Amino acid sequence: MNNFNINTDIYFGQDSLDKLKEIKKKNVLIVTDKFMVDFGVVEKISSKLNDCNIQIFSDIEPDPPVETIAIGIEKLLEVKPDIIIALGGGSPIDAGKAIKELAEKMDTGKTPDLIAIPTTSGTGSEVTMFSVITNKNNNTKYPLVSESMTPDMAILDPELVITAPKGITADTGMDVITHAMEAYVSTNATDFTDAFAEKALKLTFEYLPKAYKDGNDMISREKMHNASCMAGIAFNMGSLGLNHGIAHAIGGKFKIPHGRINAMLLPLIIEYNADLDNMDMNNYSEAARKYHDIAKMLNLPAQNIRLGVHNLIHEINSLNRTFKIPRTLTEM
Repeated sequence: MNNFNINTDIYFGQDSLDKLKEIKKKNVLIVTDKFMVDFGVVEKISSKLNDCNIQIFSDIEPDPPVETIAIGIEKLLEVKPDIIIALGGGSPIDAGKAIKELAEKMDTGKTPDLIAIPTTSGTGSEVTMFSVITNKNNNTKYPLVSESMTPDMAILDPELVITAPKGITADTGMDVITHAMEAYVSTNATDFTDAFAEKALKLTFEYLPKAYKDGNDMISREKMHNASCMAGIAFNMGSLGLNHGIAHAIGGKFKIPHGRINAMLLPLIIEYNADLDNMDMNNYSEAARKYHDIAKMLNLPAQNIRLGVHNLIHEINSLNRTFKIPRTLTEM
C-alpha cells in the first residue's frame, strides 16, 4: 500500500506575501541570514505582520553547522514564538526546520507553526520533511528526516527571486532538474510523484534558460518558483538517489554549491543508472525506460530508448555549458 500527502498549505504567485497580513498579535521568530537583513527582505516581511512581536535570528550561514542550530534553539527557547518564519534559500529554511524539530525534542511545551518563504528557486525545502546540517569538524553533511519538520505553510512569491544573480539562478535551477529527475526514476516513485516530477521538468526546461537570460522576466521567475516546489513535493514522497548521495559528500568536503555539484554529476549519474552498455534492446532497465519517457516529454529525438537517453544527457550537458557550470572538479 502506498501513500501520498502534502502537509503544507502553499500560497503562490505575485502578491502571495500578502498572506502574512492575516497574522496578527503573535510572537514571531524570523530565521534567516544577514543578506536578507542587509537587503531589506526581512523588513519587507516584517511590514506584512500586524501588531506582532518580531524577533530575528540572522546568524544562518551556507550549509548551516550544528553549532549555529544550537544557538538558534537557545533563541527559540528565549522568544517562545507562536510562529517561526524561515526566510531565504535552502540553508535558512533547513535551519528553521532543524531548530524547531530539535527544540521540540527537548519538550518545551509549545509547538510553533513553521512558515517557509524561499528566496531561491531550487531546494524545494519549503515542502519537504528533510533538513541538511553540517559538521564542520569533519566536513560532513547530515540529512535529518522527520515528517514533523514539514513546514505548515509555504509562500512562493516570485518578487523575492527577481534579483537572484545568474550563477545562483543556474545552480538552483539545475537542482530542481536533479530533484525531479531523481524522484522520477526512484524505486519509490508512484503515479502521484511522477505527476509532480513531470510538470517540474517541463517547467524548468522551458523557463530556466529564460530566467537565466533575463532575471526580470517575472513569468519565468514565477514558473521556476512553482517548479522548485513541485519537485520538492515529488522527492519528498518519492525520495532521491545516487546523485544527491554523492553531491552531499563532495559538497561537504569541497564547499561546492549544492546545485552546481548536482548539475556536474547529473549526466554521469543518468548514464550509470541507465546502464545502456549492459542492456540489449529487449532488456533495458526501468531507469532507462523512464529517462526515455522524459526525453519524449521534452520533445527530444527519442525514436528508441538508447537514443532518448543519449539525447537527454546531451541536453543536460548543453544546459550546463549555457550556465557556465564546470564539467569536472579540476575545472571547478
